Amino acid sequence: MQMQTRGEVKVKAKAQRGFTLIELMIVIAIVAILAAAALPAYQDYTVRARMSEPLAVLAQAKTSMSEFFVTTGALPGTAAEAGIETNVGTDIVDTIAVDEDGNLILTLTDDASLGDAAEGTIMLRLVDSAAGTLQYACQPGVDNGVPQRLLPPTCRN
Repeated sequence: MQMQTRGEVKVKAKAQRGFTLIELMIVIAIVAILAAAALPAYQDYTVRARMSEPLAVLAQAKTSMSEFFVTTGALPGTAAEAGIETNVGTDIVDTIAVDEDGNLILTLTDDASLGDAAEGTIMLRLVDSAAGTLQYACQPGVDNGVPQRLLPPTCRN
């Protein structure tokens, strides 16, 4: 029988060494925590990216309001009077309306991909009309407003 030296035994022990179960569980737990933190941020990011469409619709409506105001010197009583298409009917924009103060109110559809913004409202609040032009400020709607975190930076208070 051949005797092994102490150095040979160490080499064999190191060659068979791998990750322990606890080490693998720790790595899996770290990956799960990172994924749990990143997923909501990614979902909010995708909704914020989709908010460019409602802002484009609001920009068109704002132009129509301004043209009506410059032409007549008064605010329109309704969106139709200003030439605004009220039933937009896109994937995420449902309707747009004008209230008695000249504010533009856009309502989003109940599309599940919008998350917390589904069926929410965005408002262009009329700030000033004294200089012969209309000045608006973008903000969440009064009723069921879109959460601040989902709005583009230009619409956050």
